Amino acid sequence: MAGLFDALTAGKLELPNRLVMAPMTRSRADTAGVISASAADYYAQRASAGLIITEAVQISERGQGYPGTPGLHTAKQVAAWRRVTEAVHAEGGLIVAQLVHCGRIGHPSLYPDGADPVAPSAIASGEQMFTADGMLDHPTPREMTLDDIHAVIEDFAAAAANAIEAGFDGVELHAANGFLLHQFLADGSNHRTDAYGGSVEGRIRLTLEVVTAVTGAIGAERVGVRLSPGNPYNGISESDTAELYTALVGALTPTPLAYLHVFEVVNRGMTGLVRAAWPGVLVLCPHPTPESFPSTPETGAEALREGVADAVALAEMWLANPDLPARIKAGGPYNAADKDTFYGGDHRGYTDYPTLDADR
Repeated sequence: MAGLFDALTAGKLELPNRLVMAPMTRSRADTAGVISASAADYYAQRASAGLIITEAVQISERGQGYPGTPGLHTAKQVAAWRRVTEAVHAEGGLIVAQLVHCGRIGHPSLYPDGADPVAPSAIASGEQMFTADGMLDHPTPREMTLDDIHAVIEDFAAAAANAIEAGFDGVELHAANGFLLHQFLADGSNHRTDAYGGSVEGRIRLTLEVVTAVTGAIGAERVGVRLSPGNPYNGISESDTAELYTALVGALTPTPLAYLHVFEVVNRGMTGLVRAAWPGVLVLCPHPTPESFPSTPETGAEALREGVADAVALAEMWLANPDLPARIKAGGPYNAADKDTFYGGDHRGYTDYPTLDADR
């Protein structure tokens, strides 16, 4: 039975332990999508993770969903991320970039041309975006044309190539949490009648084509995919979750991906279905009960014991405890996360959480 501190091979990635740092939006990039210089310190401080998955990184201007989020589609963005990967590697860590197109989770104020966000269908999320000017409703998006879809596939592949140029060890494709790929998967947000909608086969098509393009660009063993079956976040609804994800995971199985990453939403039974269908490495962000948010080392160790995961992704615990493995081995204590500094701001709540040695 694997433990949190056992090594793990995931494609080309040799994880020294099974404690993964989950992706967390921190909104500390400039208006050009260039990640802040302090991000190098932030991620390097957490290099004792078996694997770091970055915050979501948009693949294009139109892929942005929130103010202050970073991209990987310009030379300046690539150069800024290279400083981050070099800092992590200098500390002996592994880091992959999570690539995202946010689809309808966006706003004209984010885009230079002021146009509406795009989505599989012209259906608004019903949610809002936080800005310096207050909360703004997500507008009704423009339904994507086939040319738009093909451009997004190319943008994912180009961003993956940029990630490797920036020194990342791989990429994770974000097909979860209500963003564009998830919008195509879910029948509540995808009302298309062409080859990218309707049946389960049609709705999984875009995700599969993005995976094919990205693995063709950088190699399958450097690619992970994140899913969140049944997650209603960002206005998502799925009427056929079990059928949908069983088909998607089955279609992904022939591709030797580095890993599949599941964000669990109080649905251990669904996690078990994914585990049964997926023969490769499964990283789980475990939330088996309503009380298990945020995930903890205990819920992670339980998932390993149950065999539903090969590695566990923790979020808030990593945010507040840069030396999390050392603290787990020592039995704590753990820093509490400052929720007021989660998004935007300076070093406070970002690079100033003390280590266990400093506490002592």
